[in-house]
Amino acid sequence: MNKCYNLKIIYFKVTFKSFGGIYINTKSKLSLKENIFIGSMLFGLFFGAGNLIFPIHFGQTSGANVWVTNLGFLITAIGLPFLGIIAIGISKTNGLFDVASRVNKTYAYLFTIALYLVIGPLFALPRLATVSFEIAFTPFIEKEDVRLYLFIFSLLFFIVAWFFARKPSKILDYIGKFLNPLFLILLGGLFLLAFINPMGSLNAPIQPDYKEGALLKGFVDGYNTLDALASLAFGIIIVTTIKKLGVTNPTDIAKETVKSGAISIILMGIIYTLLALMGTMSLGQFKVSENGGIALAQIAQYYLGNYGIILLSLIIIVACLKTAIGLITAFSETFTELFPSRNYIMFASVVSIVSFILANVGLTKIIEYSIPVLMFLYPLAITLILLTLISSLFNDSKIVYQWTTFVTMFAALIDGIKASPAFLSKSGFGESITTFGERYLPFSAIGMGWVLPAVIGFIIGFILYKMRKPVKL
Repeated sequence: MNKCYNLKIIYFKVTFKSFGGIYINTKSKLSLKENIFIGSMLFGLFFGAGNLIFPIHFGQTSGANVWVTNLGFLITAIGLPFLGIIAIGISKTNGLFDVASRVNKTYAYLFTIALYLVIGPLFALPRLATVSFEIAFTPFIEKEDVRLYLFIFSLLFFIVAWFFARKPSKILDYIGKFLNPLFLILLGGLFLLAFINPMGSLNAPIQPDYKEGALLKGFVDGYNTLDALASLAFGIIIVTTIKKLGVTNPTDIAKETVKSGAISIILMGIIYTLLALMGTMSLGQFKVSENGGIALAQIAQYYLGNYGIILLSLIIIVACLKTAIGLITAFSETFTELFPSRNYIMFASVVSIVSFILANVGLTKIIEYSIPVLMFLYPLAITLILLTLISSLFNDSKIVYQWTTFVTMFAALIDGIKASPAFLSKSGFGESITTFGERYLPFSAIGMGWVLPAVIGFIIGFILYKMRKPVKL
């Protein structure tokens, strides 16, 4: 019992100081039960607000192209996080900062800070509060009163999150143990109702953006879950859990990471697909909503009525609150390690206050402003993951990491500017950058202009590595 309790605590820890770095019961593989436990923990770690709302939304917008769009979405939403976990596992490092340091120390600081800001106070944390509010209260509130109630709700939400994040206690274990299964049971019931009595067919109208290139559009939509970024930040959690269970050989750790990760991604893939299909079928009763939070609330109310949506709302609020506590803890502990002169409580307080302020911008605005940042950061995260996976080919050479990263960064910046709000993307500078990208970078029109530059950067770096490598006589 104590071992299980300690393992669940790491769900909300990044540094695992409680383990004291002592690993016992060395073995070469985990039992099936242990793999299932780690897989379920990984699911709980990744499955937050965005994982609920974005499949619903692209299900509505892609219409009859939902299957193709969903395939592209699954590549980034579960495939890349899975690769990120494996990359951390085989890198034999202490996590994101160490891996990013293979480019250089300055880049490691900037990338680590930027990534944690995105999965923390700038986007993910505010989104947890706004998604909770959209689902729980929007159906019952007059439109003119929404801003006031969002202010009150988000204030209470982050006060509670900050209170428990000051020193995470057993409540986190209770939430992880009882709330997640209850949430899945309730969501399963909603799925059952939606597919037994569908609102409409899957042959629904297709929005213009999804008529052509639906696969790649779904791929880019998967950025919004933030999970590929989170995998770099939290991959060390899975690795440390496996070590705690007694597997310490790096090769064995990588194998067990694959097994446990596979359990998680299969479960997530099933849920994503069902959410997307449910979103498409909802067009039989509702118009395309402004965001997936509104759509999920409409669907839940349609099938369960007001009492059912209240119960669903409570589950989602507490589930999002649990994730918020974990993110505040992870952010604060990481920044305390990066900047030892500052204390944990200061970071926890600042991140909670900033998240509260940004939550009041509203869910649609948060998504709108997060997209250009994600378009910039995601290519850098993807190339870092892929480079780490194949690093044995070039012996972790900095020159390969640097050429790939910096050439990718240039192209990703173009994609980010193109996806920015009109004040930047439609400016003279923005339009000239967009025109350049569409003229010279293949796939730029669909937000994938970084792919060819990344390949070119890697080839140049690899050639230079080979040229510098001493010849063995």
